[in-house]
This record gives sequence, structure tokens and C-alpha cells, in this order.
Amino acid sequence: MKKLPLFFIFFVYILNAQKTLDRVEPPFWWHNMHNPELQILLYGKDIATKNIELSDGVKIEKLTKVENPNYVFLTLNTAEIKSADFNINVLDGKKNIATYNYELKNRKPNSAERKSYTSSDVIYLIMPDRFANGNPSNDSQPDLIEKANRNLPSGRHGGDLQGVIDHLDYLKNLGVTAVWLTPVNQDNEKQTTYHGYAQTDLYKIDGRYGTNEDYKKLSADLKSKNMKLIQDVVTNHWGISDWLIQDLPSKDWIHHFADGEGKDGFKRSNYRTSTQTDTNASEIDKKLALDGWFDNSMPDLNQSNPLVLNYLTQNAIWWIEYADLDGLRVDTYPYNDKEAMAKWAKSITDEYPNFNIVGETWVYTPATISFWQKDSKVAAIENYNSNLPSVMDFTLFSAMPAAFKEKESWDQGMIKLYNSFANDFLFPDVNNMLVFFENHDTMRWNEIFDGDIRYYKMGLSLIMTVRGIPEIYYGSEIGMRGNKDKLGDADIRRDFPGGWKSDSQNAFNLKTQTPTQKEYYDYTSKLLNWRKNKNVIHTGKTKHYVPENNVYVYFRYNEKESVMVVINNDEKDQTLKLNRFAESLQNYSHAKDVISEQHFDLNKDLKIPAKSSLILELK
Repeated sequence: MKKLPLFFIFFVYILNAQKTLDRVEPPFWWHNMHNPELQILLYGKDIATKNIELSDGVKIEKLTKVENPNYVFLTLNTAEIKSADFNINVLDGKKNIATYNYELKNRKPNSAERKSYTSSDVIYLIMPDRFANGNPSNDSQPDLIEKANRNLPSGRHGGDLQGVIDHLDYLKNLGVTAVWLTPVNQDNEKQTTYHGYAQTDLYKIDGRYGTNEDYKKLSADLKSKNMKLIQDVVTNHWGISDWLIQDLPSKDWIHHFADGEGKDGFKRSNYRTSTQTDTNASEIDKKLALDGWFDNSMPDLNQSNPLVLNYLTQNAIWWIEYADLDGLRVDTYPYNDKEAMAKWAKSITDEYPNFNIVGETWVYTPATISFWQKDSKVAAIENYNSNLPSVMDFTLFSAMPAAFKEKESWDQGMIKLYNSFANDFLFPDVNNMLVFFENHDTMRWNEIFDGDIRYYKMGLSLIMTVRGIPEIYYGSEIGMRGNKDKLGDADIRRDFPGGWKSDSQNAFNLKTQTPTQKEYYDYTSKLLNWRKNKNVIHTGKTKHYVPENNVYVYFRYNEKESVMVVINNDEKDQTLKLNRFAESLQNYSHAKDVISEQHFDLNKDLKIPAKSSLILELK
């Protein structure tokens, strides 16, 4: 018999190993975690029919098999593993047919005590595909279906992580302290993948954005400039092309409907997430809200399955450790199983006690939003605690356009802002709420007000001086517009001018900004940079006054200082008799406006121009 060359035997062995063990997730882990338990997913053809052995005396605490023989889940106690690595061996009988060297890395010093984003930050939301193209060579990838096509509004335009890295100085000069990217994990669907919310590989950065190492570098570069990185996490659904969805570990990994519309039991969510908190809700309405699919390309995950929940939890922790993240934002939060997500949030905050997580709580009543914040008095009625530190203030978001557009009356106009803040008693931590007037899913603020910069200045003055964590959406600071209602999502996600070498105009360069862009930018930059060191804005108390003549006045104060904010939404100049605000103005005789640096004598009436705001430091 002819002898085969050694390299050929090795090649056949590797091929066989790859077929037997295609994936190991998480791909590695760390020593000295708060929770020493580690669940490792092994995936390969009929791997459940094989024997699994670990080297170096490492013990398998539990081996879980599921309906699909291509999966095995190993549970280990990492506290008992002393070595830096060990082998996972797959045996067919006594023959070793595949080996994976599993590494347990050393954590960074003080990793568990890492700081996170707080009300001292200003968050800048970026849709990476539309921000800047730093590396044109990765615009299309051979292993990813959708190719770059900047002429297609809903296509891939080529923005990437390098593009963000290239413009960190722009963000720092603007006054930004934290960056939230829409999801950058692989989204390998056929079309409309630029938004990233239909992920297909949770352990891999989408190649059109860059690599895992690029993501890690972005985090490090942000920290070098005293900025933070927030990851957008999707726990409710994945893309239908996700490898786990294509070969489900078990049928109950996702939700199915017997009366569904397709082979996968698809049934669209009714999107009525208020059923989660409604004690009168019918079970069928609640089930359709929670278990229905967000879209036919986004299968709904079953977080009540312990294996699913553990997979999602470990994936979040893996990225926090690997990329040295500073916080999370969770998409479609009320669509998830609330009991499971309470465990998810607690697992992460147990591991990182100072870590902040904000949920997209897209409901409009203060009581319903407050239900989702950790230690909520409202949720306590049901003996429920979400363990979610932060929520998004959609009540304020929905009130703002109406407040600035409506003619003043008993329940119209600026009183809507007052009424929004009048519900702060419902929230256990008002400083840990995300405040905003637009994001990647909403009409652009500058579109709502037809590019009238006066409304931008009033709106920005508000969210930068009220309690909570302000967020601005990329391009707001240069007056970008977009009409979601008429032209769809792509129009509110336009390319940032200057992010591509072929762009005719560059708004990143302050010298080449148009006069309009410069006016927006200068106002934003001055306000954001002032806010950075203002503890009275970050954590001070609030006292506000019922609006009169379309003028809303409130104070942010602590034991050391006080700031008076005046927003005149009237079409006429207004004169304020300051004796009405005596309880907030005692001990103060004059003030200085943050933007204009104009000085005011508080012993006289205060005049404020139409459609403008004053942010007054009291002296």
C-alpha cells in the first residue's frame, strides 16, 4: 500500500476536525470572574453522539444535550481551573477526532470596578455605515451577501469603524464624552443590513465595518481621549440567517406560532408592549406582543429558555471584557421576557457593579417607563424588579415637538414639558434616564421644524440642562435633516458630509463648514463643553415653574451653585418679573448667560427674545 505524505494526513485530519467541531462559543473566557460558572457551546456534525473530554484535569460540571445532535453545552467551574488553557477533545470511541485549545485569559486590573457612562456624559449616537468611510477596501466582503452601493438609500454605504476612529478629535472638540454605535456585529442578511439589528454572528464584527481588533482599538482610542464606548445589544431577536437560527439547537430556542404565516411559525408582534405592565391585559395580547416576531427576517428569541438566556448573558459579558466597554444600550427592551431579562441585567451588574445599561423603553407614559427602571416603586407592586439601571425618557421625547409647535393653552404648548417633569416622583433614579429629541428611528428634529435653528437651540438647551443623560444623533450638530414619514428610515440616516473622499463638502472640517453648519456646530460645541464640568447639571436638584406666556423656567441647583434656564417659545419677546422666582433667586444678584456671555442684573426685569433660550449661571 502506498504511503500517504504526512502533510496530506494532517490536512485530512484538519478537515475532519472542522466538520466535527465547527464552532466554540464563547471562543475564550477569563479567570477570576465574579460568577465562576461558564457555559461553552460546542457545535459540529452529530457532536452529541461523540464523547467530550477535557485535558489538564478540568472537570465538566454538566453536559447538556438538546434536540439537535449538532450541539453540546458544557458547564464548567472556572474557579477550579488553575491552568491558562486546556484542550477540549472530541472522541469517536477512543479516537480523538477534534481538539480545541480553550484559553482562560487574565482580566485587566480592576476590570470589575470599571466606570460607566453617567449623567456627567453626553452621548453621541452614530450609525457607522453612514458616518465615515475610513477603509474603502472593506466596503464589500466575499463572505457577506450585501455589497456596497452608495446610490441605494437603504444599501451599504461603506462607513466603518476606522471612519469613527478617524474623527474622534472632531467628537472630542464638539464636547462628546461617550459614543453609542448602532450594532456592528455581523448582519449577513440579503438587504438593508446597514442598520445592524438583524445580527447573524454575535461574536464577530461585521467585516464591512472592520474586525474585532478594530473594535477593540476604537474602544482604546476613545479612552485615550477620555471618551467612552457604548455597545448596542439586541436580545429580543436575531437575523433569520444567523447560524444558530439556520440550525436551531432546539425548537424552543425561538418562538413559533401554530397558526403562523410561514414554515417557521412566523407571526408578527402586535407591538403592544404595554401588555407587559398591564394587569388587565389578556394572555393572547401579551403573548403576541412578546413572542411575535419583530419582523419576518427577525426570529423572536425565547429568553425563558435557560440556554438562550445564558448565551445572551455570556455574550454581553464577553464583549465587555474583550473590548473594554463602558456601557450597554439594549434594543426593544419591553419585547423581551421580563423575568429572564431581570436575571440578565443582574448577572451583568453583579459582575460589574458600576456598569450602566439603558433599555429602549419605547412607551409613552411615565408610569410604564418607570416600571422598567431598577428598584421601581411601580414595579414593586407586582413584586418585580427589572435590575435595569437606566431607561429612555420617551415621555419627554414625545412631549418636546408638541410643546414647541402648539399654541399655548391649558394643556397645550410648554405645559407639556412641565407635566413631563412633574412625573419624576415615579422614577427611582431620575439622573439615570436617557433624554433626547431624536435618534436613528425618529423624524429628524431639524426636519420637524423645517431647518429653523431657533428650535434646535431651544431643544438642545433643554436636553443639555435637565436631569438625565443627554443623547444627540450624529449630524444634529450641523443641522442634518431627514423625513422618515415620507421617505422612510434611510432619509433620517443620511451620510455625514465629508465622511467619503468623493464628497463635495466636508462638515468634519470646521474651516469648510457652511455658514449654517457652523452656526449649529458652534452653538452645540459651546453648550456641550460647558456642560462637561457642571456637577450642578449632572446631579443637581430641579425646581421648575408653571409656564406663562409660552415661557418655561426651571433651576438646577445644589449647595454650591445654581443655574437658571429660561426658554421662550413665544413669537414675541418676553419680559419676566423675577419676583415670581424669588425662592430660587435669593442670595443671587446677577447672572451670566453661558452662550452669549452676556451679564444680567437680577434686580431688574429679565428680557428674553422670541424663540430663544437663556442658560444663566447665577452669581
